[in-house]
Amino acid sequence: MAVQPQPRFPLSRDRILNAALELVDEGGIESLTMRKLGQALGFEAMSLYRYVANKDDVLDGIIDLVLSQTELPEPGGDWETAIRDSAVSVYRALHDHSWAVSLLMSPDRVRPTRLRYMDSLLGRLRQAGFSAETTYHAYHVLDAYIFGFSLWESSHSYSAADVSRMIAWFEQTITTDEYPHLHEHAQQHFAEGPHREVSAFEFGLDLILDGLKKIHATA
Repeated sequence: MAVQPQPRFPLSRDRILNAALELVDEGGIESLTMRKLGQALGFEAMSLYRYVANKDDVLDGIIDLVLSQTELPEPGGDWETAIRDSAVSVYRALHDHSWAVSLLMSPDRVRPTRLRYMDSLLGRLRQAGFSAETTYHAYHVLDAYIFGFSLWESSHSYSAADVSRMIAWFEQTITTDEYPHLHEHAQQHFAEGPHREVSAFEFGLDLILDGLKKIHATA
Protein backbone atom coordinates (compact mmCIF):
# COMPACT_ATOMS: atom_id res chain seq x y z
CA MET A 1 0.00 0.00 0.00
CA ALA A 2 1.45 3.35 -1.03
CA VAL A 3 2.15 6.03 1.57
CA GLN A 4 -0.64 8.60 1.44
CA PRO A 5 0.49 12.21 0.81
CA GLN A 6 0.50 14.27 3.98
CA PRO A 7 -1.37 17.58 4.24
CA ARG A 8 0.71 20.36 2.70
CA PHE A 9 2.25 21.86 5.82
CA PRO A 10 5.53 23.80 5.59
CA LEU A 11 8.58 21.63 5.14
CA SER A 12 11.20 21.13 7.83
CA ARG A 13 14.01 18.66 8.34
CA ASP A 14 12.02 16.89 11.06
CA ARG A 15 8.97 16.50 8.80
CA ILE A 16 11.10 15.14 5.99
CA LEU A 17 12.88 12.61 8.21
CA ASN A 18 9.69 11.40 9.88
CA ALA A 19 8.05 10.94 6.48
CA ALA A 20 11.13 9.06 5.26
CA LEU A 21 11.01 6.80 8.32
CA GLU A 22 7.35 6.02 7.63
CA LEU A 23 8.13 5.31 3.98
CA VAL A 24 11.01 2.95 4.79
CA ASP A 25 9.15 1.17 7.59
CA GLU A 26 6.38 0.36 5.13
CA GLY A 27 8.32 -0.42 1.97
CA GLY A 28 11.89 -1.19 3.02
CA ILE A 29 15.06 0.78 2.43
CA GLU A 30 14.86 0.27 -1.33
CA SER A 31 11.56 2.18 -1.39
CA LEU A 32 13.24 5.43 -0.38
CA THR A 33 13.84 7.86 -3.23
CA MET A 34 13.78 11.63 -3.08
CA ARG A 35 10.94 11.65 -5.61
CA LYS A 36 8.76 9.30 -3.54
CA LEU A 37 9.61 11.21 -0.39
CA GLY A 38 8.57 14.48 -2.03
CA GLN A 39 5.31 12.91 -3.21
CA ALA A 40 4.54 11.66 0.30
CA LEU A 41 5.02 15.21 1.61
CA GLY A 42 3.18 16.88 -1.27
CA PHE A 43 6.26 18.69 -2.63
CA GLU A 44 8.61 18.38 -5.57
CA ALA A 45 11.80 16.50 -4.75
CA MET A 46 13.92 19.61 -5.36
CA SER A 47 12.14 21.39 -2.48
CA LEU A 48 13.58 18.89 -0.03
CA TYR A 49 17.17 19.91 -0.70
CA ARG A 50 16.77 23.09 1.31
CA TYR A 51 16.58 20.89 4.43
CA VAL A 52 18.54 17.72 3.59
CA ALA A 53 21.72 17.48 1.55
CA ASN A 54 20.89 14.26 -0.31
CA LYS A 55 19.55 10.74 0.17
CA ASP A 56 22.55 9.77 2.31
CA ASP A 57 21.73 12.63 4.65
CA VAL A 58 18.16 11.33 4.89
CA LEU A 59 19.43 7.81 5.68
CA ASP A 60 21.66 9.16 8.43
CA GLY A 61 18.72 11.14 9.77
CA ILE A 62 16.33 8.20 9.97
CA ILE A 63 19.03 6.03 11.54
CA ASP A 64 19.31 8.72 14.22
CA LEU A 65 15.53 8.55 14.72
CA VAL A 66 15.75 4.79 15.28
CA LEU A 67 18.68 5.17 17.68
CA SER A 68 16.76 7.83 19.61
CA GLN A 69 14.37 5.04 20.65
CA THR A 70 17.18 3.19 22.46
CA GLU A 71 18.44 3.68 26.01
CA LEU A 72 21.97 3.83 27.34
CA PRO A 73 22.81 1.60 30.32
CA GLU A 74 21.99 3.43 33.55
CA PRO A 75 25.21 4.38 35.37
CA GLY A 76 23.83 3.59 38.82
CA GLY A 77 22.17 0.60 40.43
CA ASP A 78 22.51 -3.04 39.45
CA TRP A 79 24.79 -3.48 36.43
CA GLU A 80 22.91 -6.52 35.13
CA THR A 81 19.55 -4.70 35.09
CA ALA A 82 21.13 -1.63 33.48
CA ILE A 83 22.71 -3.63 30.66
CA ARG A 84 19.63 -5.81 30.19
CA ASP A 85 17.24 -2.85 29.94
CA SER A 86 19.52 -1.12 27.45
CA ALA A 87 19.92 -4.25 25.31
CA VAL A 88 16.16 -4.83 25.23
CA SER A 89 15.60 -1.21 24.14
CA VAL A 90 18.03 -1.62 21.25
CA TYR A 91 16.41 -4.90 20.22
CA ARG A 92 12.92 -3.39 20.29
CA ALA A 93 14.01 -0.44 18.13
CA LEU A 94 15.57 -2.82 15.61
CA HIS A 95 12.52 -5.08 15.75
CA ASP A 96 10.25 -2.13 14.93
CA HIS A 97 12.58 -0.92 12.16
CA SER A 98 14.12 -4.14 10.84
CA TRP A 99 15.69 -2.41 7.80
CA ALA A 100 17.97 -0.48 10.18
CA VAL A 101 20.03 -3.51 11.24
CA SER A 102 22.09 -3.81 8.07
CA LEU A 103 22.61 -0.03 7.84
CA LEU A 104 23.85 0.18 11.42
CA MET A 105 26.31 -2.65 10.75
CA SER A 106 27.81 -0.74 7.82
CA PRO A 107 31.11 1.03 8.59
CA ASP A 108 29.80 4.01 6.59
CA ARG A 109 26.87 4.54 9.00
CA VAL A 110 28.57 4.81 12.38
CA ARG A 111 26.49 7.56 13.96
CA PRO A 112 27.45 9.60 17.07
CA THR A 113 24.51 8.07 18.98
CA ARG A 114 25.82 4.61 18.17
CA LEU A 115 29.30 5.59 19.37
CA ARG A 116 27.83 6.91 22.63
CA TYR A 117 26.01 3.61 23.14
CA MET A 118 29.19 1.62 22.52
CA ASP A 119 31.19 3.78 24.93
CA SER A 120 28.45 3.66 27.55
CA LEU A 121 28.16 -0.14 27.43
CA LEU A 122 31.92 -0.55 27.70
CA GLY A 123 31.99 1.93 30.57
CA ARG A 124 29.16 0.19 32.43
CA LEU A 125 30.96 -3.14 32.22
CA ARG A 126 34.16 -1.60 33.55
CA GLN A 127 32.21 0.24 36.27
CA ALA A 128 30.68 -3.09 37.30
CA GLY A 129 34.16 -4.37 38.03
CA PHE A 130 34.95 -6.44 34.96
CA SER A 131 38.56 -6.37 33.82
CA ALA A 132 39.52 -4.74 30.54
CA GLU A 133 40.06 -8.20 29.04
CA THR A 134 36.68 -9.54 30.17
CA THR A 135 34.97 -6.32 29.08
CA TYR A 136 36.52 -6.70 25.62
CA HIS A 137 34.87 -10.09 25.15
CA ALA A 138 31.63 -9.31 27.00
CA TYR A 139 31.01 -6.23 24.87
CA HIS A 140 31.51 -8.15 21.63
CA VAL A 141 29.24 -11.00 22.76
CA LEU A 142 26.46 -8.60 23.79
CA ASP A 143 26.69 -6.45 20.66
CA ALA A 144 26.92 -9.46 18.35
CA TYR A 145 23.92 -11.07 20.05
CA ILE A 146 21.72 -7.97 19.82
CA PHE A 147 22.51 -7.28 16.17
CA GLY A 148 22.83 -10.92 15.14
CA PHE A 149 19.47 -11.87 16.62
CA SER A 150 17.83 -8.80 15.07
CA LEU A 151 19.34 -9.62 11.67
CA TRP A 152 18.21 -13.25 11.94
CA GLU A 153 14.72 -12.17 12.96
CA SER A 154 14.45 -9.68 10.08
CA SER A 155 15.06 -12.52 7.62
CA HIS A 156 12.21 -14.58 9.12
CA SER A 157 9.28 -12.33 8.29
CA TYR A 158 6.59 -14.24 6.42
CA SER A 159 3.17 -13.51 4.96
CA ALA A 160 0.14 -15.71 5.68
CA ALA A 161 0.56 -17.28 2.25
CA ASP A 162 4.25 -18.02 3.00
CA VAL A 163 3.29 -19.71 6.28
CA SER A 164 0.66 -21.87 4.55
CA ARG A 165 3.24 -23.03 2.01
CA MET A 166 5.77 -23.72 4.75
CA ILE A 167 3.27 -25.82 6.73
CA ALA A 168 2.50 -27.88 3.66
CA TRP A 169 6.20 -28.40 2.95
CA PHE A 170 6.96 -29.35 6.57
CA GLU A 171 4.13 -31.88 6.70
CA GLN A 172 5.41 -33.52 3.54
CA THR A 173 9.16 -33.34 4.23
CA ILE A 174 9.77 -33.19 8.00
CA THR A 175 8.21 -36.48 9.05
CA THR A 176 8.27 -37.90 12.57
CA ASP A 177 10.00 -41.06 11.32
CA GLU A 178 12.85 -39.23 9.58
CA TYR A 179 13.29 -36.11 11.72
CA PRO A 180 11.46 -36.64 15.05
CA HIS A 181 13.04 -33.75 16.95
CA LEU A 182 12.87 -31.28 14.07
CA HIS A 183 9.22 -32.27 13.55
CA GLU A 184 8.47 -31.50 17.20
CA HIS A 185 10.24 -28.16 16.85
CA ALA A 186 8.38 -27.29 13.65
CA GLN A 187 5.05 -28.03 15.30
CA GLN A 188 5.89 -25.50 18.00
CA HIS A 189 6.42 -22.84 15.34
CA PHE A 190 2.87 -23.27 14.11
CA ALA A 191 1.09 -23.94 17.41
CA GLU A 192 0.07 -21.86 20.39
CA GLY A 193 1.47 -22.74 23.79
CA PRO A 194 3.51 -21.57 26.78
CA HIS A 195 6.59 -21.14 24.56
CA ARG A 196 4.81 -18.21 22.87
CA GLU A 197 4.86 -16.29 26.14
CA VAL A 198 8.66 -16.26 26.27
CA SER A 199 10.70 -13.69 24.35
CA ALA A 200 13.38 -15.64 22.51
CA PHE A 201 15.62 -12.56 22.51
CA GLU A 202 15.34 -12.05 26.27
CA PHE A 203 15.79 -15.79 26.89
CA GLY A 204 19.15 -15.71 25.11
CA LEU A 205 20.14 -12.38 26.65
CA ASP A 206 19.56 -13.76 30.14
CA LEU A 207 21.79 -16.75 29.36
CA ILE A 208 24.60 -14.34 28.44
CA LEU A 209 24.04 -12.21 31.54
CA ASP A 210 23.96 -15.31 33.77
CA GLY A 211 27.35 -16.27 32.37
CA LEU A 212 28.71 -12.80 33.04
CA LYS A 213 27.40 -12.93 36.61
CA LYS A 214 29.36 -16.15 37.23
CA ILE A 215 32.51 -14.52 35.88
CA HIS A 216 31.84 -11.43 38.00
CA ALA A 217 31.35 -13.51 41.15
CA THR A 218 34.67 -15.31 40.72
CA ALA A 219 36.71 -12.31 39.61
